[in-house]
Amino acid sequence: MTTPASTDPDVVARVLALATSRPARLGAGRLICIDGPAGSGKTTLAATLAAATRAPVVHLDELLDGWDGSLDGAVAALVSDVLEPLAAGAPASYRRYDWLAGGFADRVPVPASSVLVVEGVAAGSGATAPFSSALVWVEAAHDVRMRRGLARDGDAFAPHWDAWAGKEHEHFARERTRDRADLVLTTG
Repeated sequence: MTTPASTDPDVVARVLALATSRPARLGAGRLICIDGPAGSGKTTLAATLAAATRAPVVHLDELLDGWDGSLDGAVAALVSDVLEPLAAGAPASYRRYDWLAGGFADRVPVPASSVLVVEGVAAGSGATAPFSSALVWVEAAHDVRMRRGLARDGDAFAPHWDAWAGKEHEHFARERTRDRADLVLTTG
């Protein structure tokens, strides 16, 4: 199903209704995974959901080891450090990548809650599926995404755009993320 905007209150209500209609798979909480290519509106949707629910948000790019980091490695860290512990009722945290310093920094605690939102490229990987109550795919036209990415990250993103897009494309083709999504949103 395709809908127009990630900040629309009706979209937020639909995502929350979908997640809460399914069993909790993250201990007593429900995981909403928001995936899609760079600049599509994932972070905007995550922030809107968090504001509506007071849910914590994990940004998958904080688990990625820089531009050359492995998406699979970031997902593995998410699963082992956050999702598995929360599902077991244990404390969870992850090491945050500091993009300015170019290395991993502090540990970020992730509290148990009724809803956890994970957003970012690869958030909807097959490895997160056993914990997920809803997978949302967010997309936008290439020129819209590029304009957003450059506006957000400035010149730091420009030299990495093509390589990153190739990494995303390969990952999404292998994981078939869009095909497995419960809801598809088109923004822009």
